[in-house]
Amino acid sequence: MSQRRARVLIYVQHLLGIGHLKRAAVLARACAVQGMETTLVSGGMPVRGMALQGVRLVQLPPARAADVSFKTLLDEHDRAIDEAWKRARATALLEAWRSTQPDALVLELFPFGRRQMRFELMPLLEAAASAQPRPAVICSVRDVLGGLKGAPRQQEAISLVEQYFDRVLVHGDAKTIAFERSLANAYLIAGRISYTGYIVEPAPPAGEAGRDEVLVSAGGGAVGAPLIEAALRAKPLSVMRERRWRVLAGDNLPDAEFRRLGAVAAQDGGVLFERSRPDFTAMLGSCALSVSQAGYNTLLETVRAGARAVVVPFAAGQETEQSLRARSFAARGVVEMVEEAELTPAALAAAIERAAGRPERVVGGIDLEGARKSAALIAQLAQARAA
Repeated sequence: MSQRRARVLIYVQHLLGIGHLKRAAVLARACAVQGMETTLVSGGMPVRGMALQGVRLVQLPPARAADVSFKTLLDEHDRAIDEAWKRARATALLEAWRSTQPDALVLELFPFGRRQMRFELMPLLEAAASAQPRPAVICSVRDVLGGLKGAPRQQEAISLVEQYFDRVLVHGDAKTIAFERSLANAYLIAGRISYTGYIVEPAPPAGEAGRDEVLVSAGGGAVGAPLIEAALRAKPLSVMRERRWRVLAGDNLPDAEFRRLGAVAAQDGGVLFERSRPDFTAMLGSCALSVSQAGYNTLLETVRAGARAVVVPFAAGQETEQSLRARSFAARGVVEMVEEAELTPAALAAAIERAAGRPERVVGGIDLEGARKSAALIAQLAQARAA
């Protein structure tokens, strides 16, 4: 009798940007390539154009953060979520679990983040713990944690790992940033931690779109207005002022801000101002220089493309994740960085001049095989249960 295909369920909740969902989608596709029946359960707002070949998507009633404090969650109608909403969400998540009957359960970020979702994740973990046979339970977490506050919070996360999780997949490179940089007591679970390398999609062929342009991007755009405005005002001060600049403002930049910044962009005939483009990653491979924030996905796509780059890490709301990553990558010589608190048109123009003088296509020896390695580890754990 042949062994059945192993089944994996991946849970992800994006609250402000779309980076968590993008990374989970890359991982899900890699799991499908490994031959697993793969289900991706998303709790954030739907995102158009998400490629999920070979992956079953379950969309839960969506939620998002009201602001960068992440303290208030809103539903799809911009209403604060209540206890009835939480009960309905928890029920929907358990139904996805039961219908999938996975051999491996992957929770993106939790228990190192997404404490707001404990109302549904703790019942899910209890269901997994009591299942016969018990699935492998895996945490999928980026290289740097953001917002894990103080020793009590860290110890709570460690205790949950010890109680419920078989493995913690850290999607980073220990030579670049050790997990202990943002989780001081990671040594307590060292036996469960596996570094996978960074998760990033394979590089698409560089096309003609964006060739030799300065490419300014703000991810989803929800918190990108200061960077976009600084970039627009830096252009006339920059050594690259004669090139065409293309600004991708993001789908989540508020309409009023999009119109205001579009008017600023229109003052310079050499600026193209758009919401977003599906070929953004291909444009990174052909642009003259990239200016962006330092979110996980954008930074790794930039490094993989070998683009000359300036990054401005998002640091509002006591966030430290992007700053730590950007400093580490800048120290390896692959990007120039401007701290958000020091962002001015003049500072950005100076960083652009430094980046423009760098060699092209420098990757810096950073491990970018995280999707393949993570999927192989998940498949190994899942197939042991499916046997």
